[in-house]
Order: sequence, then C-alpha cells, then structure tokens
Amino acid sequence: MSILESEVKNKTNVKEQAKAAQKAAKELAILSEKDKNEALFILADELEEQASFILNENEKDLQNGREKDFSQAFMDRLSLTKERIADFAEGLRQVAGQDDPVGETVSEWTLDNGMRVEQRRVPLGVIGMIYEARPNVTVDATGLALKSGNAIVLKGGSSAIHSNKAIIQVIQQGLAKTSIPADAAQLIATTDRKASSELFTMKEHIDVLIPRGGGSLISTVVNEATVPVLETGVGNCHIYVDKEADLEKALNILINAKTDRPAVCNAAETLIVHKDWLNEYQSVLENVLKEHGISVHGDEFVVSAFADAVPASEKDWAEEFLGLSIAIKTVESTEEAIEHIDRYGTKHSEAIVTEDADTAEVFMSRIDAAAVYHNASTRFTDGSALGFGAEIGISTQKLHARGPMGLPALTTTKYCMTGDGQIR
Repeated sequence: MSILESEVKNKTNVKEQAKAAQKAAKELAILSEKDKNEALFILADELEEQASFILNENEKDLQNGREKDFSQAFMDRLSLTKERIADFAEGLRQVAGQDDPVGETVSEWTLDNGMRVEQRRVPLGVIGMIYEARPNVTVDATGLALKSGNAIVLKGGSSAIHSNKAIIQVIQQGLAKTSIPADAAQLIATTDRKASSELFTMKEHIDVLIPRGGGSLISTVVNEATVPVLETGVGNCHIYVDKEADLEKALNILINAKTDRPAVCNAAETLIVHKDWLNEYQSVLENVLKEHGISVHGDEFVVSAFADAVPASEKDWAEEFLGLSIAIKTVESTEEAIEHIDRYGTKHSEAIVTEDADTAEVFMSRIDAAAVYHNASTRFTDGSALGFGAEIGISTQKLHARGPMGLPALTTTKYCMTGDGQIR
C-alpha cells in the first residue's frame, strides 16, 4: 500500500494496514539472518541516496515549526541534516551487524520421561509504535523491528508528518528490492488523532505497543490501550555530586549530561550536590554554568549562594526542562540525595560522582532506575552508545524489558518439546 493510498483512505485504513503488517510478519518471521541483514544494508544505501528528497520534505515540517514558534529544543528533535541521515544509515548497518536473537536457544533440558524441552526466542509479531517529533525513530524502530523478525506499524506526530512520509516511502522502495515484504513497515500517514486511538485498541492485529515521547503521550497510551504496552519513560535524570567528588570529573560529567543534547531523555535535569563540596567549589561551579548558558533554579541555600539563581518550584524538581536550565538541590548526606531521587526521579538514568567506592555502591544499589552510573554521564543511556546499533526506546518499567531496548527486547520465547510418544 503506497503512502498516497494510505493518506486518502478513511480511518478503516488503520485496520487494513495492521492486517497487512500481520500477514507480512508471518513471512518475515521465517526469513534467515542473511536475508534480513542484506535488507538492512539496502535500506541504509537507499536512505543515503535519497537524502535530498528526505531533507526537502523535512524542510516543510521545519517551516511549519517556525510558523508555530516551536521551541528550540523541539526544532532540534525535528531537524534533519545530511549528517543525521548518514547516521541513520550507519545505525541500520550496525543493527545488521548485531547477533540475531531469533531462534536462539535460551535454555534446554531433558525430562525424566525422555522428552526434550527447548526454550527459543521468537519475534513478538507486529509492533505498534506511537511517537512524537523524532524522525530518527522512524528509521531506528523499523531497523530493529525488521532485524528481530517483527513487522511494524508507525504513527508519528503531526509535526513530523512530511519527514516520516518521506522516510517510510524510501524504506518501502528499498524493501521492494529485498526478501522482506514492503508491508512489514507501515506508516499511518494522517494527522488525525483518532487513528492513534484505533491503533492502540487493535489487539487482534497488534501484538505490542511502544509509545515514545512526552509524559502526556505515554500516559494516554498506557491508560487507554487494550494492546499490551512496552512503556518508555520521560527522563527526569539526576547527577549527585558527593562530598568526595573529583572537581574535574564532576564538572565534565555535569556539563556533558546537561548540554550535549539538552532536549533528550537522558540529559541531566537536576544537580544534587553535597553541601561540603559546594562550599569548597561553589564559585567554580557557578562560573562553569554561566559559561555554558545554563540557568539555575535552586533551593534556598543555592539561591542565597548563586548570584542569578531563582527559587526552584515543585514543577522544576518533578519535570524535564529539556533545555539549558537545571535545578540544584543541596544535601548533607547520600541518604538525603537518594530520598530526593526516590521522590522525583522517573526511574530512567541517575548518576553519582564520587571517589568513595563504598558510597558509590550504596547509591547504585539503592537507586531504583533503569540505568545507574558511577563517575559517568547519563548520556550513555542510549542504544548506540551501549553497542546495540540503535534502540526502539528506553523502558522504565520492570516487566519484559528495562533500559535501552535493542533486539532481544523485541522478542519473546516459546517452548518447543520433542518426544517419542510420551503421554501424561
């Protein structure tokens, strides 16, 4: 089904697309790793060859964003460049280089009656992906889904509609040259929100839903979906600078986690700092934050110490800034830092900077999050940074998958039993 066809059909098209994806998933599930890898390499080449077309379509979304006065952070997530498209292609090639989890034997044993039991990894089936203004998700999610033997039905946000349509058109053109059915990658190319609601109640054709975006989107899907949801989460991430923290490490980690890409979910939003450390290095910290254009929202102690700090509100502690602002909380113990994270953290990524190994172990053992760091930036909570090639999202829940979700997270298992006439 072409993009133009999908655009003009009414809402029942969502069901038709899901059914087509379900049929394609059955064909895809039995393809060899070689077939899937060859397809990903072809898709990578197609994206690079069609970069100008994709960028022209992306400009339509950017122009719409400028007219609607989208924030700088939002525009950064929406914007594509030739280099970013090349990164998408390289991500697909890296996914092709990953071990295929499908068919892997997780465990096996023989029962007393001689029957052999084998637990194997198999694809989930059809993945429904609902996401906001990140055209890169269209590529990353498709690549991971196809490599793990799954079909995917994508529903991106209206702000990236032209970009996503262009990308999926290129992907489907590429799939036509491979053993993978083109219907294995579908885009619901409409801005009608009713299409989203239809997608996440289509339990008979969609096996799992993955929402990726802001808290409102994720909450809506979790609360309204009848399809099982692999929940990704917002990232209200903290850096705790302990009293035994090395100055250079602390500053480098903080600035990287805050400024490298401030609009992403693994960026630091709150600095928790031990008062003893702050009393010694307050002027250095304040100057570094100013140099990088970071505004400070602080507690009473910070407001009294920093010239330009403003009082932090409850919202500042609880939500993402997604820009060059940071909340600073002072504490007198690691226990107090942990309590603050327990109250306001979103179970995404948390870090401690300290030279005290015992303190680090207490922090890492006690913090309930998908990723916990000692003397490293939270920016590493990312599929490509961890060697997955790409990720389909970062799960902050505890069932099935947690943290950056690569290929194994997109599989389930089944038991295959081999006997010789055994009965019970």
